[in-house]
Amino acid sequence: MKKIWLLTLLVCTLLSCSDSNNSSKNPNIPNYSVSAYINTNLPAYNKLLYPSNPVFVPNYGAKGLIVMMTGPGTYTAFDAACPNQPLNSCTAMTIDGINAVCSCDKSTYSLYTGIGDKEYPMKQYRVEASGSVIHVYN
Repeated sequence: MKKIWLLTLLVCTLLSCSDSNNSSKNPNIPNYSVSAYINTNLPAYNKLLYPSNPVFVPNYGAKGLIVMMTGPGTYTAFDAACPNQPLNSCTAMTIDGINAVCSCDKSTYSLYTGIGDKEYPMKQYRVEASGSVIHVYN
């Protein structure tokens, strides 16, 4: 009997796991390959040395990247495309403090979580930091 309960618990645990990749579920933002290396020693990206100072990085993803340090050695990176609008209908999201604002519907998204008040959250990318270089990729 114990083996059955243990097996049931193991199966339930395995089925509840996910790869934390919700970005492929958004029909508005294509899955472009992203591999950006950001050097925080450069003046354009120096703000990333301090928490809560987001930076826009053009020419990556669908509409560019918005990268922000959330704590010591931890970063978030999101696509600057409006997640709840067709790709060609809006320009890149703008930064307003620790939020991103969609140019079409003025909806606001947290740069800590990517969550806003609409159906889809911002498309998030993986981030690795090593010394003065931040690698954003998918």
